[in-house]
Order: sequence, then structure tokens, then C-alpha cells
Amino acid sequence: LLLPAGVAATYKQWIPNTNFETASNWDKGRVPCASDVVHFEKDKVISVFVRSPHVLKDMYLPLNGELVLAAGAGFAAFDGSWDPGCDSGGTVGFADAEQHAWFDPTLWQDVFPSGELEPSGRIFSVDEERVPCRYDDVIFQAETSFRVNIDSSQQVIHLRSISVMGQELSTSASWAKYLQGPSAPLQFHGNSTLQVTGTGCPDKSGCACGNAPDGPRICAALLRVSGRQCPVPACQSPLQPQGHCCGVCGAVINLDFTPDFDLQKYQDRLVQELLSQPKYTGVQMAISKVHKAQTFLGIISRSSTPLIQIVLIDDRAGVQSGTAAEQLAADIMKDMAQHGEALGISSGKMEVASGSTFSEQMGTHTLSRITAGTVMGILFSVLFLGGILFLYRKGKLR
Repeated sequence: LLLPAGVAATYKQWIPNTNFETASNWDKGRVPCASDVVHFEKDKVISVFVRSPHVLKDMYLPLNGELVLAAGAGFAAFDGSWDPGCDSGGTVGFADAEQHAWFDPTLWQDVFPSGELEPSGRIFSVDEERVPCRYDDVIFQAETSFRVNIDSSQQVIHLRSISVMGQELSTSASWAKYLQGPSAPLQFHGNSTLQVTGTGCPDKSGCACGNAPDGPRICAALLRVSGRQCPVPACQSPLQPQGHCCGVCGAVINLDFTPDFDLQKYQDRLVQELLSQPKYTGVQMAISKVHKAQTFLGIISRSSTPLIQIVLIDDRAGVQSGTAAEQLAADIMKDMAQHGEALGISSGKMEVASGSTFSEQMGTHTLSRITAGTVMGILFSVLFLGGILFLYRKGKLR
């Protein structure tokens, strides 16, 4: 089922949890057993979901936290009898969950509305869009606890909906009520706030993600594991797609569009007509609306222009890296030359990692009139200012 872009939603699921039974949440790499002493740091705020009953020797609790018990879960004191699975007792500490950041792309995964993991396919997302965007649905798995740092360059992080403990909160009222409960302050911390709007992208040409202000934060989190350095690309002239942290080998196409453009329909067309061809096996595509800053005489203005960005990469290695993606980009430009106006595309520009650039214009008469009007406006302004300067020097103007 292909949904129009205005109503289609992306579901992103948070990966880490703070469950008691998750072995990686403990400094010993295992779940505490009967002869162990469990230690929660007293100053660490935490919410911990407990699925099953446990027998422990002792447990030190935090000053501010909660244990959420599933049906039948609980704790009992160790009576000293031998436990075959727990020969050597010791102190087992709960790991620090403070470092789990909202804007870390490695901590999110795309899922279906049911929560099932989406298989990795031919479509990928640039790094800024791997984190929930303003019209996305966020899922925290049912029967899991979590703690996430929502530090942001934005005061408010907008979302379409949030699902917590199996409950979907899709209105601002329901979310505000949840924030007043005891669990929310233990689950979310940081200098920003989350806001649920309940609305999807209203524009069939797509909507920009909205994570650009936190782009540096996203890249810092992504590159933390690699020593804060991007991998060296195999091509000589890597491209830097907007919203992506590192250079890529392949191609980037920027499209100008008209009100008739439909992002979801165009993506489906590219997948079915071109990307699915056997010769493009191993090629992946990212397509979305972005806002590109306008420049005049090398000066960046505050205004920006919406564009449709298509990023194409492939799995080829060495000197062949990106060549299949570049060929697909050339085919997309050919298709645009033939059908662009009918699809709502006014112009397109292709850049490839080899350094060459190709542009295609649609509706050339309209563009020519706009260009001519701009040139005439600039000439008139120059003549007007020149006349004022002439009169000033002649003493006609003070």
C-alpha cells in the first residue's frame, strides 16, 4: 500500500533500554543472581522495568528512581541455599544510562507501525533524518524502561506521536498529561522538551526533517565511535549531501519543483522504473526535501530555498566506488528531461563524485522571464544609485 506523502508517516524506534534483565545494562555483563549484591548509584536517576522474579543477597537503590514490575515480577532475599547458576557472588552495578542521547543516529531504527523492524532495502536516510523528524512517530518498546538525554539546540522537539509502554500518545493533551506523571522525568532529561502535535506532513511535495539545527550534535554522536573522523572515501572528489555527516562516492541530484510535485509518487516511480533494474543492484537512494541557504555574491542570506535532494550511493569498492550510482543519476536526469514537467519538476542539477556537473531546465520560457526580470531590476538599481551619486557630486543633493 503506497500512501500519499501528505499522510505517510515514518516510525522510528528507540533501541537502548534500562530493563533489569538486559545483560548489557550491568557492569559485569550479566544479570545479577542470588548471591550477588545489586548496586544502583544513589545519585543516578533511573527507571528500571523488571519482567520476572529475582532472588538477591542485597540491593542498594537510588535516591530518585523507580522499579516498574511486570505481572509476577518481584524480589526476594537470598536464603543462603546453593544456586547452581551463581557460584561466585559479588557486587553487580547498573551501568550509566545518562549517555544515551536522542540525537545519536545509531540508537534509532526504522520500524513498521506494529514495531517490527523494517528490512534494510534500497532506500536509506541521510544522517539528520535517521533521528526522528518533526512529523515522525516515535516508539519506545512496550514493557521496556529507558532514559534518554534530549539536549538540543532547539527549545522544543516536535513529533507526530510517541508510544510509551504500549500506549500511543498522539495529541498534545495526552502527552501533557503523561509529562505530569511520575515516570516522564525519569525517562527524559535535558535542556529541551518534546512536543506531540498529532499531525503529519501536510505537503505532498514533502516536508523538511527539521533536525538541521542539531546537525553538529548528530554528527558528533555518529563519529564518536570512529575517533571523530569520517572514513576516507575511495573516490577522489567525494560529495557532501545536505544533512549527511561525511562525504560519499556516487551522485547527488537537486530538483526544483512546482506545486504539482508529489514526493512519494516520484520516489515510487524511481524505485519501480530505475532502481529495481538488475544493473543497479547494490545502489541505494535517499530522497527528501531539504532547505538550501541562498547566496548572493558569496554572502549567505537568512532565507533558504526548498529543494528535493536525491543521494545515490553503491556498494562497489576501490576505483569502481560510486560508478553504478553515477550511472543511475544519469538515467534519472534523462527521465526528468522527458517527463519532468508532467511530474512537477522545473529543473534539476546533478553532481557526481568524479567532479562533473550537469543541469537540466524545464519550463525554460518561465525561467528566462524570471532571469530577464532579475537582470533588469539590478540594472535599474545600479542606474538609480549612479544618478543619485552624480547629483550629489554636482551639488544638487545634500
